[in-house]
Amino acid sequence: MLITFEGIDGSGKSTQARALASHLAALGREAVLTREPGGSDGAEDIRKLLVSGEVGRWSPETEILLFYAARRDHLERLISPSLAAGKFVICDRFADSTRVYQGAVRADLRAMVDQLHKLMIGIEPDLTVILDADPSEALNRGLARGSGEDRFEDMGLAFQMRLRQGFLDLAKEFPDRCVVVAAQGTQENVAARILDAIQDRLP
Repeated sequence: MLITFEGIDGSGKSTQARALASHLAALGREAVLTREPGGSDGAEDIRKLLVSGEVGRWSPETEILLFYAARRDHLERLISPSLAAGKFVICDRFADSTRVYQGAVRADLRAMVDQLHKLMIGIEPDLTVILDADPSEALNRGLARGSGEDRFEDMGLAFQMRLRQGFLDLAKEFPDRCVVVAAQGTQENVAARILDAIQDRLP
């Protein structure tokens, strides 16, 4: 089962993905925790190009190509083999991020994103948790990390606000697999909220 976490920058996706992996492990289910861009050696190399540097470093079109190069390598080397082995794969971001960031907010390139996804990836998550966070709080949290991977955070609050709406619109587009969970509160409270929202969808 492929489970993805989506949302704006600083919404707590990585933390909650780890929490769910730990929960599944406690139930005796093997879960592979991964992320995008990244998750395989080649994809991690491409990640460095995408998340650091100047805001205008790449055009939206170039970003899409880089994301899909990384995603294809990730799919071949980690996601597909793990799913074939009967494991859960929990991924911090997947194709929905490209649909929202480059397909809707950075530029109106959704048709291009969908074509590349069909050609190069061909699968959708079984379940997607969209963490709905306050854009100003999430942006401050993301910038406070000082990770050096803040190229998208540097695009500003208005960008994050448009991203939030983009993810909410996406949840309406794919209601069968998307669950929107409020990201406010302690990490433990959010984790409990997620489990409550998805427990009926887990095998």
